[in-house]
Amino acid sequence: MKQILVIATGGTIACRSTEKGLMPQIEMEDFLNYVPKIREMCCLHAVQLMNLDSTNMQPENWIAIADTIHKEYDRYDGFVVLHGTDTMAYTACALSYLVQQSGKPIVLTGAQKSIYVQDTDARRNLYDAFVAAQDDNLAGVYIVFDGRVILGTRARKTRTKSMNAFSSIDYPDVALIRDGRILHYIRQPRPQTPPAFYGRLDASVFVLRLIPGMNPEVLRLLASRFDALVIESFGVGGLPCYEQADFLSAAAAWSNAGKPIVITTQVPHEGSDLAVYQVGARAAAQPGILQAYTMTVEAVVTKLMWILPQTRDLAQIKRLFYTPIACDLLLF
Repeated sequence: MKQILVIATGGTIACRSTEKGLMPQIEMEDFLNYVPKIREMCCLHAVQLMNLDSTNMQPENWIAIADTIHKEYDRYDGFVVLHGTDTMAYTACALSYLVQQSGKPIVLTGAQKSIYVQDTDARRNLYDAFVAAQDDNLAGVYIVFDGRVILGTRARKTRTKSMNAFSSIDYPDVALIRDGRILHYIRQPRPQTPPAFYGRLDASVFVLRLIPGMNPEVLRLLASRFDALVIESFGVGGLPCYEQADFLSAAAAWSNAGKPIVITTQVPHEGSDLAVYQVGARAAAQPGILQAYTMTVEAVVTKLMWILPQTRDLAQIKRLFYTPIACDLLLF
């Protein structure tokens, strides 16, 4: 039987109802009592690393999860991370950068309802996560939810209440799990080199969502406070060029300080393409401005956090950002 390590971090799956609302309170042993069949599948060990509502998850918590995987990597065949759904996609992306080229599955799962309630999705998700964590054809970071196996860098929470809470953005589901059996659509090649672990992130990344009529001076204000900026633009991307407002001049404050700006899109699918319109092409011509293409916002943010501790040189930032990792960057 395979050895699986469970890393519990809290989330809805671990919540009980209190007079102050749902709060993570269930310990790991309780989970196993609700899904006893898991004990028959594998030899498992558990660590209660934290007990957080995932809204409170922070980059230092991602590092703690990655560090636990690093320390225990040689002892286990796979890893299951129990996590709240609200920031699970961010954590999956962060782990994809902090633990690269893993030859073993690192599976995140959670639930829309606590394992404590009768009509929960927690029991199925938990069982499916263990099916994935011991599968020989999975390597790297995944989210397993509602029977779907989604690559960590492509996942996004797209529903707040429904059981099918996660979608794979511009990339197929890797596999489906039905009745304890896994059906593979895409087989990720197993890395031929040992995994690379990283232990630093720079959380000083700001995401700015454009709205019509926004004053570009906000870019200058942000440049003094943050190390990188992600702009959620309209359509395929670009910066407004109102007669009375110069976004390019404001953006220059970032490049002059050696800080990157990444332009992405507010549209859920198909990504950015700054070459299509003048508002995009003139922005792309500016030094220090990159574009996300089909990367999710979650991937853009966490990749920048991973890059910044390694270099502050804009050319090197650009090189690392445009180097695909775990299928995060798809160029059509």
